[in-house]
Amino acid sequence: MFEVAKLELLIAKRNLWVAISITLMVLFTLVLTLAGSAPTGTLGVDPIIIAATSITTLSVYFVPLLALLLSFDAISGEIERGTLALSLTYPLSRAEILFGKFLAQLVVLAVAIGLALLLTAIISLLLNRGVSMSFTPLIWLFFTSILLGASFLGLGYMVSALVRQPSVASGLAIVIWLVLVILYDIGLLGALVADNGGFFTKSIFPWLLVFNPADAFRLLNMPDIANNVLSSGLGAAKSVTNNIYSFISLLLWPAISLLLAWLVFRKVEP
Repeated sequence: MFEVAKLELLIAKRNLWVAISITLMVLFTLVLTLAGSAPTGTLGVDPIIIAATSITTLSVYFVPLLALLLSFDAISGEIERGTLALSLTYPLSRAEILFGKFLAQLVVLAVAIGLALLLTAIISLLLNRGVSMSFTPLIWLFFTSILLGASFLGLGYMVSALVRQPSVASGLAIVIWLVLVILYDIGLLGALVADNGGFFTKSIFPWLLVFNPADAFRLLNMPDIANNVLSSGLGAAKSVTNNIYSFISLLLWPAISLLLAWLVFRKVEP
């Protein structure tokens, strides 16, 4: 399993998409941190909270996309290159192969997210000398971002095992990203407007938010001061579900997505 992980890390190191994605994440984080540092003195809010809120908005879109870019050809790519048949001749189970890939690509995600948040902490310290700050929001954001990325890694493996062509897998991966990260929220927003504060808003909507890993991540990392966006819906979600349910959802999604990926992968013929 660890040999597979080491090989995947070497592949990721040579992957231009990975390098570009990590660079973009660091650059966007730099811009958001600098832009968010301006109003902290006026608002009287901890600069780290402002920075973490801005980066959460970026991460909820970027981390799932990076995870899918890492994983969409993990299996279909090997089928196309003919290396999967060779891998299966080694004394490794398919679960070990899959988990080895997952471990390596989770490390890549952790490095990208960790570099971005470390840069945020350094810049915040330099720009707000003498200001009392707590780095707990950044630490919490790091671990929840890892869980979010792990969820979409598993979904990427599932897609990669379902089809034999990486080009098709990449298209399906983008569809998953669009549905879970963008279209899901647009659909919920439309339902909120139609319901106008009724039963759906108060009783069903909160649990639909918790069910989606991207929205569960957002609920866990957006402070109360940021809840003016979709305020009625997010307020209802927080009051009805509590953060513990969002955290449980974010913990379960990596296991569920990996299980689905393994169930599909075990039927794949190289």
